[in-house]
Amino acid sequence: MELTVESLVFLLFSLITLGGALLVVTTRNLFHGALFLMLSLFGVAGLFALLTAPFLAGIQVVVYIGAIAILIIFAIMLTPQVTAVRPTNSQWIAGLVVAVVLFTMLASVVTPLMSELGVEGWGAAFTETNPPPVPGNSIALLGEAFVDPDGYMLPFEVASVLLMAALVGAVMLVRPGPEDEDDALPPALAEAAGAAPLGESQE
Repeated sequence: MELTVESLVFLLFSLITLGGALLVVTTRNLFHGALFLMLSLFGVAGLFALLTAPFLAGIQVVVYIGAIAILIIFAIMLTPQVTAVRPTNSQWIAGLVVAVVLFTMLASVVTPLMSELGVEGWGAAFTETNPPPVPGNSIALLGEAFVDPDGYMLPFEVASVLLMAALVGAVMLVRPGPEDEDDALPPALAEAAGAAPLGESQE
């Protein structure tokens, strides 16, 4: 295998993606896990750029890193009780088995492993012409598919509703209750607020 600049950049982004994903599932600090998730998503954006898909690379950075990951970080920072928790996974053995099975299936599809074992029609059969090169007006075609009733308009709108529901749910989760508001008051104001009804009843 000849090492070129493109292959070295591919290996670099692959290490960033896989290393960040591995740190996400191994760290016990949720805030650090969110940062490692952003690192892994950045590696995926680099892989999209290498595949001559600049639009998907930009969407990966703007939507996933710039919006969702930042939202996760703010949700963690707005919930102090979450950062103090050290989560434990009692089902890591089952998760490891599922991960190995899925990785084996993915490797059997993208590599000629199954063809060498005599199984026909299993692999993706990638060649220099398959898949075909990305057309120059791919961004325009993608935009038309998003608003086409026969295309992806319905899934696009459903995803918008789900994201809005998730945003409303996040606001409701971090919304302080009456007890939290009392705890947030300075001691002098909290005593005055607690003593006001008592004074009124004495009058």
